[in-house]
Amino acid sequence: MNPILAMRGISKAFAGVKALSEVSFSVEPGEIHAVVGENGAGKSTLMKVLSGVYPHGSYDGAIVFDGEERRFRDITESEALGIIIIHQELALIPLLSIAENIYLANPPTKFGVIDRGAVYRGALALLAKVGLNEAPDTRVIDLGVGKQQLVEIAKALSKDVRLLILDEPTASLNERDSEALLDLLVELRAQGISSILISHKLNEVARVADHITVLRDGRTVDTLDCRAGPVEEDRIIRSMVDRDLEHRYPKREPKIGQEKIGEVIFEVEGWTVFHPQDAGRRVIKGVDFQVRRGEIVGIAGLMGAGRTEFAMSVFGRSYGRHISGRARLEGREVDLSTVRRAVNAGLAYVTEDRKELGLILAEDIRKNMTLANLPAVAPGGIIDDMAELKVATGYRSRMGIRSASVYQETGQLSGGNQQKVVLSKWLFTEPKVLILDEPTRGIDIGAKYEIYCIINELADSGRGVIVISSEMPELLGICDRICVMNEGAFVGEFSAQDASQEKIMRAIMRNGEARA
Repeated sequence: MNPILAMRGISKAFAGVKALSEVSFSVEPGEIHAVVGENGAGKSTLMKVLSGVYPHGSYDGAIVFDGEERRFRDITESEALGIIIIHQELALIPLLSIAENIYLANPPTKFGVIDRGAVYRGALALLAKVGLNEAPDTRVIDLGVGKQQLVEIAKALSKDVRLLILDEPTASLNERDSEALLDLLVELRAQGISSILISHKLNEVARVADHITVLRDGRTVDTLDCRAGPVEEDRIIRSMVDRDLEHRYPKREPKIGQEKIGEVIFEVEGWTVFHPQDAGRRVIKGVDFQVRRGEIVGIAGLMGAGRTEFAMSVFGRSYGRHISGRARLEGREVDLSTVRRAVNAGLAYVTEDRKELGLILAEDIRKNMTLANLPAVAPGGIIDDMAELKVATGYRSRMGIRSASVYQETGQLSGGNQQKVVLSKWLFTEPKVLILDEPTRGIDIGAKYEIYCIINELADSGRGVIVISSEMPELLGICDRICVMNEGAFVGEFSAQDASQEKIMRAIMRNGEARA
């Protein structure tokens, strides 16, 4: 069978630095072909070459689609042939309806005027194809992230897609929405549509992929045929990182205090938060919570359980209204009424959305790192460039950030290195308690291990560390204690030795049934 796509000897450089070097791979008609690799391996760059984001002439090598060599000058030329890419950051307009988003670029018309009846009917048919039971006139802003992903796929189907490229499509989805999306890919495969799936979730890749191509340092290092038999995750990881990972998580040996974990460093009592728009709706319901010096405490729960809302409300009331309750740091009651007061008290919060809320992507690494504590590098109110350079260079070395220099634009870094810049920014404030919200979302297995080592070091230095994660194996692998949250309340607590995925889910479901 002739491949629908063949990329041959693709090389691409930025400012003399090779991002891709002689990469070759092919996709057969009606198959799901996964592309995996560490952050910075070249996956997204390769897809941008394929889709015309990087036009012909800016790279070396050849793209053959449908048996002919193609020289795309922009993304419209690749889309005209049915090559559609869905980026990790969805390209939807929140205040427009589903139907308007689907047909924004190519609406059906009658006598030169948009035919709104045809738009509605066409959207209805496409939503049925992707299994989304929503009215076409529903605004995108009123949908969850999982449903927004389905709208993106419906939009791709409206363009007669033949090769669908999905870049980390499940990174922001819960387990149920991820399963639904993967099932849809399998259905599209049955309809003869080919897909390229980029994902760091190797269990998902192994479940649906027909072939897996592994990139490392901008080169193709392996192609695995999943149809010949199950492919073990360890085999994929070895190809990705060029080493065995005997353990996914670093060994955890708390070092603070006589009993390994120290005294309570931070606690809240009766913490209650109301919804910022719906004044009568309690989002956080009188919770009590504490973390000890040198302890890593995980917060588990399903999407919508209130984990992020709790963390943001504690961090300077960044979320919610009519917030009540008491907070103590090192035994003293503290004022957390603003972000600045929370930072001055010794709290830091690493947001789950590093690109929108954690970083200024257009600024360099140096400026991002000092942003949360400018007075430390600005004596007399004027930034000392040399002091700022010294701080940034120190954290770049300490955190192992891979970049050309601290003057490199932060948006050019891989996800794992961006996350290290966010961590550096908050470590520069010298916090006593660090809240990490989805600290490894969207980063590869090798970068995850490095982040876990940094978390261990932070706890061993005497800080209290709170980790919010949707990946239960991650919490089980790195935490000393796990608190379970559901519907704005803590409903269970387990030590690391006693915790399991089954016990956590049982605590969630038991509480949910009791409230039903």
